[in-house]
Amino acid sequence: MGRPGRRCGVGPVTGPIDRSPRPARLAVPDLLALGLTGLRARPLRAVLSALGIAIGIATMIVVTGIPAAGQAALLTELTALGTNSLQAMAAPDRDPPVKLPESAVGMVQRIGPVTAASAVGNTRTVVRRNDLLDPTDGSGLTVLASRLDLLPTINARIRAGSWLNPATADFPTVVLGSVAATRLGIADLPAGEPAPQVTIADRRFTVIGILAETPLSPDIDRSVLVGWSAARSELRFDGHPTVIYIRCEESQLEAVRGVLAETISPERPGTVVVSRPSDALAAKRATEGNFSVLFLALAAVSLLVGGIGVANTMVVSVLERRAEIGLRRALGATRGQIRSQFLTESTVLAALGGLVGTSVGLLATVGYAAWQGWPLVLPGQAAVLGVGGAVVIGVLAGVYPCVRAARLPPTQALAAA
Repeated sequence: MGRPGRRCGVGPVTGPIDRSPRPARLAVPDLLALGLTGLRARPLRAVLSALGIAIGIATMIVVTGIPAAGQAALLTELTALGTNSLQAMAAPDRDPPVKLPESAVGMVQRIGPVTAASAVGNTRTVVRRNDLLDPTDGSGLTVLASRLDLLPTINARIRAGSWLNPATADFPTVVLGSVAATRLGIADLPAGEPAPQVTIADRRFTVIGILAETPLSPDIDRSVLVGWSAARSELRFDGHPTVIYIRCEESQLEAVRGVLAETISPERPGTVVVSRPSDALAAKRATEGNFSVLFLALAAVSLLVGGIGVANTMVVSVLERRAEIGLRRALGATRGQIRSQFLTESTVLAALGGLVGTSVGLLATVGYAAWQGWPLVLPGQAAVLGVGGAVVIGVLAGVYPCVRAARLPPTQALAAA
């Protein structure tokens, strides 16, 4: 027989056995349904609270999207002022005169960040309206040999007629700058009528095009442009470029400028003069920085205002629903379930407001940009931040109310009701 007080085959009992049932964990669908109960019970308050979040998020989208579209329009205008353009020419007042190598353009085009390079060359001849005028009176105009890729490089466009092409560049044809056309008395090139002619070095050249004004290259406005091959054959042009026009990646502008002289003339880089970057580049970079700081500040203020609204709504909801909280606790709901209920409610409320506010903000931004004729810039990051920020706001704003609700004793909550 065993000793008294011991059970055969059973180990010693070290403490009391906890046989109380563990609380069930709510599934996600049940948790969402529970969180939406309070919103459905008070639909007007829920709508007004979500409206507060929606206004805050929509404000954030608008105050970031509209300035972004305006910034894009401004940056486009600044870029048109030559923020990525440089010019290189031979140093003046040298004895003997300095000439750039004939292969200079090709060497510049091999620089990595360079996107376009072209050139003109001074033929040192005089242009006249006809051969009856004084041979020495060139009306202050310059006759330049031009490469065919000049127009896109200097951001110029044709106002009338056409630009030089591989066929016309070999023949005595010219394109007039805007000022040159005015001084020569050629205002337009009507279709179906004989093209006017001008006299250059006692040879007649047919005018096939007139350029619009070129703000980036005012010298081109006062020039008569001849094809490179025709200038060699008709005007005894030596083929040495006078001015090289360069366009490059804007971020690499200073680096390109630093190597241009050595690239064009490796043996005598001091004989090459390179223009400094446009003042518009500094203005453009300052504008980008200022707008970025403004966007962040406005977005932060808008999100803060929305978060305060949600927190206030949830605190009031806890105070008004103490009887519900006490009853649920008395029926066995745990503190964790109470916390999850109110946290879900605040998150859903903020998320709905965020979706509505983001949609309204995007529509307002697109409409205003179209009305102003600005480039359409959809603030994708702001849209994601709007919805995501609303969810984060809902979580943060619901932390204190849900903790407060969970800490209410059932007897106190029922008594206060």
